[in-house]
Amino acid sequence: MTLDTPHAYVIGCPVKHSRSPLIHRYWLKHYHLDGSYDVAELAPEQLAPFIERLRAFENAGTNVTLPYKLDVMPCLDDIDSDARNVGAVNTIYKCNDMLLGTNTDVYGFLTHLSLSAPGWQKTTNTVIIIGAGGAARAILSAVKKSIINKVYIANRTISRAQILADEIHPAAEVVKMSEVPDILSSADLIINTTSLGMVGQPPLELDLSALPAHSIVADIVYSPLKTRLLQQAENLDLVTVDGLGMLLHQAVRGFELWFGIRPEVTDELRRLVEKSLEADS
Repeated sequence: MTLDTPHAYVIGCPVKHSRSPLIHRYWLKHYHLDGSYDVAELAPEQLAPFIERLRAFENAGTNVTLPYKLDVMPCLDDIDSDARNVGAVNTIYKCNDMLLGTNTDVYGFLTHLSLSAPGWQKTTNTVIIIGAGGAARAILSAVKKSIINKVYIANRTISRAQILADEIHPAAEVVKMSEVPDILSSADLIINTTSLGMVGQPPLELDLSALPAHSIVADIVYSPLKTRLLQQAENLDLVTVDGLGMLLHQAVRGFELWFGIRPEVTDELRRLVEKSLEADS
C-alpha cells in the first residue's frame, strides 16, 4: 500500500463488533479495487492524532462509531448539512486536502425504507419515533427531510426527548412511553431507535394491535434480524423494515467517497452479513 492507495477504517471503542469491515472488504473484492479497510480501536487520547494522520494519505477516510461521533467534529475542516442536522459524524472523507465529515445514516434509513415500503411517503402522515438517543437524531432528521405532517417522539425521559426535538425538529411532539398506546391508531409509521430488542437486551414491550392495517413498523436493531417487535408486526400483516438494510445502505455513500465507485447492496452481501450475525448470536 502506498500513500496514494485509498485507505479506509472504522474507528471506535470498542469496535471489534462492527460489520463495516465485512461490508467494505466485500465491495473491494467484488469491484477488484486496490485499497484497504481496517479496524482501529482508539483510546480517547489517540483520536485526534489518528485523524491528523489521515492527512498524510492522498485518499483516506473512516467510519466513526461510538463513542466518537461527536468528538471527531472539532478535528475536521468542515461538516456537511446532514452531519450538521444530525449533530454527529459517522463518515470522514478527504477532498482537496481537506478532511470533511458527513452522516450517512439519514440516507441509509430513507433508502432502505423506500425499498421495503415503496410509496411510503404517500400514505404516511403521522410518525412515532421510539427513543431519544444518538440513533434517534438521524431518524428524526430523516423524517424531517421527508416533510411528515405529525411527528411524535416517545421516550421514558421526557426532558431528553424535548432536547432532541428542540435541536432537530421543534414541530415534533414529545410524549411519554406510557402514552404511545393512545396514539397508535393514528400512526402510519412507527420506528424503534432504541437498543430494546437487541440480543442481550430486554424487548420493547408494545402492543401494536391498534395500528392501522397500512402501517409500517421499522426497527433499527439488526441483531437479531427479526426482533420481537418486527415479528409481532409481521403476525399482524403489517409492512416491516429491519435494521440490517439501514446498516448496509448507509455504507454505500462512504465507500463511494473513498473508493470512487457507488457499490450495490446485493442479496449475496446481505446473506454474508446475516451469516456473521447468526454466528455471534
